[in-house]
This record gives sequence, C-alpha cells and structure tokens, in this order.
Amino acid sequence: MRRTTPLTLAALAAALLLAGCATDGGAAGPPASPAPLRVKCVSALRLTAADSGRTLCLDKGGELRLSLDGDKARPWKPVEAKGGALTPINPGLVIRPGDANAAYRAEKAGTVELTSARASEHWRVTVQVR
Repeated sequence: MRRTTPLTLAALAAALLLAGCATDGGAAGPPASPAPLRVKCVSALRLTAADSGRTLCLDKGGELRLSLDGDKARPWKPVEAKGGALTPINPGLVIRPGDANAAYRAEKAGTVELTSARASEHWRVTVQVR
C-alpha cells in the first residue's frame, strides 16, 4: 500500500477548491453585486422601541405612528425625521412624561431616517416610501 504525503493531500485539496470556483463558461470578471434588498411595503406602521435598527417600507399615502415608552428618570428625546418623504400629522395626546410619540403620513417616495435617544440608548428606524 502506498503512503500519501501531506504535500499530495494539500495539492488535492487546492485542486478541489479551484474546481469549485469554476464558472459556468461565462467570461471572468468582477462578481455581480447582490440584488438590493426589497422590503414589503405596507399601508400602516406602528413602531415601538423594539423596532430600533429596522428598515421598513410604507406605501405612499400610508400612515406611520410610533410610541417610545419612557419615564421621568429616562425620558426619550423628541423624534427627529431626516428626509422629506414623511409629513408630520397629529400623534394624539402624550399621556406619560418621558414618552416620545409621533405620527407621519407618507407624502412622496423617498427614504427617511427616524431617530430618538435617551441616556445611553439610541433608537433608529429607516423608512422607505414607495
């Protein structure tokens, strides 16, 4: 029986790895960019602190309402909207001190970043309007 050396095994592994990288006969070139992430749009959104970090999509004409529950010791700052796709509407009454409530109507296509913060906690949601 013949002994296989580590060098032979390494060469075999390299050959298999390169074979796995072969193309289907197309021209070699830079890898294709991944398709953009498509998020399903909805006509109404209700957001809370648990939604931080998400990217969501709202139909044009839809409404977004958000409520961040805080307290006197750790109040949320008012929500800021960066981008022109959402128009503020009346969020209703703020019942408890420290809460941050906001409401918007999706007026035109675009992307908006909503942000707020309290103590060392930061809240951010990106909303795409289509």
